Amino acid sequence: MWNQPSDRLSLIPELYSTEHLPLQEKLIHLHFFIGGCDWYIVEYDGIDIMWGFAILNNDYQCAEWGYISLSELQSIKVAGFQEVDCELEQYWRIRPAIEVEKIRKAHRWQYHAADVSTRVETSTIY
Repeated sequence: MWNQPSDRLSLIPELYSTEHLPLQEKLIHLHFFIGGCDWYIVEYDGIDIMWGFAILNNDYQCAEWGYISLSELQSIKVAGFQEVDCELEQYWRIRPAIEVEKIRKAHRWQYHAADVSTRVETSTIY
């Protein structure tokens, strides 16, 4: 895996600790990606299991919230050399799910500009 998130893993809330929050308010701590696949991480068990939102092959209709294995993400290789990447801290900031364009698109969430922070969301270049 490119750009291992090791330091940032300890900052992610434990599994089930954000259950009380509506999906739109859950904080997205990490963004993993490869090709047309994205994983947005909200919670982590401290060992391997994360919980968050996954969009595979740019299929927004089948995108879903669920459990994600860090070790499985780390083991993914495409064409024998391309690996999953974790977006660097300088490009990814922790933000509520409603502020992540791809999650909004998958859920068809409506929002008002005043509801979104003034910081600009960066786009990942593939």
